[in-house]
Amino acid sequence: MKKTVLKRLSLTAAMAVGLGVASSASAQETVSAVTDPSFVPFEMMDKETGEMVGFDMDILREIADRAGFELDLRTMDFNGIIPAVQTGNADLAIAGITITDEREKIVDFSDPYYDSGLRILVPANNDSVDEISDLKGMSIGTKIGSTSYDFLQENLGDSADIKPYPGSADMYMALMGGSVDAVFYDAPNVGYFAQTQGQGRAKVVGPLYEGQQYGIAFTSGSKWLKPANEALAAMKEDGTYDEIYKKWFGEAPSKDGASQ
Repeated sequence: MKKTVLKRLSLTAAMAVGLGVASSASAQETVSAVTDPSFVPFEMMDKETGEMVGFDMDILREIADRAGFELDLRTMDFNGIIPAVQTGNADLAIAGITITDEREKIVDFSDPYYDSGLRILVPANNDSVDEISDLKGMSIGTKIGSTSYDFLQENLGDSADIKPYPGSADMYMALMGGSVDAVFYDAPNVGYFAQTQGQGRAKVVGPLYEGQQYGIAFTSGSKWLKPANEALAAMKEDGTYDEIYKKWFGEAPSKDGASQ
């Protein structure tokens, strides 16, 4: 009789422990995140699995795991990403977002996680473009809501036909189809296109313009900002960041943190 009672008590205790673990796991908060599905190799849709993959996705998932939150990830055009975070329709956004003074007025940025800049992409047979001033009188594709669009407006204005596109794939298609003479956009993205789909058909020319840093955008006052920064710092310290970087860019970042 005593053994039976003890067995029941043990079973009850085990169930309580199990329920406690389950309760703890289910208590993990879900954070809504948004990204742009067309910024390769930072974020893109795996056609076979339907899952978002890329450098940013690996960084974000590792941060979420270390900071202790689940992800509810949605995709949208880049120009809607900052407004979504600003209005609270998303808790955070990651999409190769350049940290700027204007954006910092409406969202909180994580510590920088990638150093970048802007580059020019032209057809492989174009030998007349070496710098931004050579684009005067030409049609230039860029992305709506991006810092590259702002840069073109400030430096070329009405002296060029600046054509903003909703997605990077659209502007590259326009370049390959002859609808624009050049593309001006984030260096890693144009470089990736030139080495993949555009190989032999397009090339990157000129210097790197506007040294930029990417950050994760959070709603102002977000409680997840500090845990995310701590997780990012730990990833850089223990080598996880370098592993992810090497996976997508073929080599580790230089010692000063700049992309190569």
